[in-house]
Amino acid sequence: MDLVHEYEAMRDARAERGRASKAGRDLPAAILVGVFLLAVVLVGLFWFPIAFIILVTMFAMVGCWEVSRAFQRSNTRVPMRPLVLAAGALPVAAALAGPEGLGFATIVSITVLLLWNVVARPPHLLRSLMAGTFTALWVPLMISFAVLLFNEQDGHLKVATLLLLVVANDTFGYLVGASFGKHPMAPKISPKKSWEGFAGSVAGAIVVGVLASVFVLDTPWWSGLLLAVATVAAATTGDLSESLVKRELGIKDMSNILPGHGGVMDRLDSIVFASPVAYVLALLTMPGSI
Repeated sequence: MDLVHEYEAMRDARAERGRASKAGRDLPAAILVGVFLLAVVLVGLFWFPIAFIILVTMFAMVGCWEVSRAFQRSNTRVPMRPLVLAAGALPVAAALAGPEGLGFATIVSITVLLLWNVVARPPHLLRSLMAGTFTALWVPLMISFAVLLFNEQDGHLKVATLLLLVVANDTFGYLVGASFGKHPMAPKISPKKSWEGFAGSVAGAIVVGVLASVFVLDTPWWSGLLLAVATVAAATTGDLSESLVKRELGIKDMSNILPGHGGVMDRLDSIVFASPVAYVLALLTMPGSI
């Protein structure tokens, strides 16, 4: 009987390794967490706008904590308090005062970060200042563009379309890449990301973008096509950029607070890059945005 139990344990372990190797993560947990997060965001978008702003602010704060923690592993101390203040101030400024408020809050946040480093004088002062500035610009500033997009006419529909495009990018990219991926895009940065998967992301996002532009946003089909291609390009750049940061810092995930996903930044990497692109395109192509 012991041999039977040992064989069954070995079989289960091989199956688990096989599932993890194909998906790169615990796929069932990833799907459940992803659906839950998407549902929470959509509820905020359509029924409780203040909840959406609060959620973006929380994501920005946790993202700053994860990135600063990752930098500390490479002996680069990033002051947490001014970063948390920036993560709280930037989305709120975008919600209350628009692009001008976001720009002003960004300048003030970087100035406070500079003064904080000068007063605290952490080891490797210049490295600490550059890492803190990078984190503030990467996480709270870029994700605040989702708040600016939300403030536009029919902003809840535009943000929902952006999220659908990011989900389409990830889903179709994974499905096509896992089935047909043979040519890595950037093997030294993200070996599992392939050109075939990228093509799947583009094709899937175009379908979603065109349908959303016609039936949801009531805009010309070509605006959805343009938004889809731009979103996939931005989301892929964001994914590769975070992979590069993690590789340089020698870590696999930013944290482990989201089962099956890693950290918050492991889910926001695409959105933070796609949000500014979607906002600019909304201003240029969608009626009522200017």
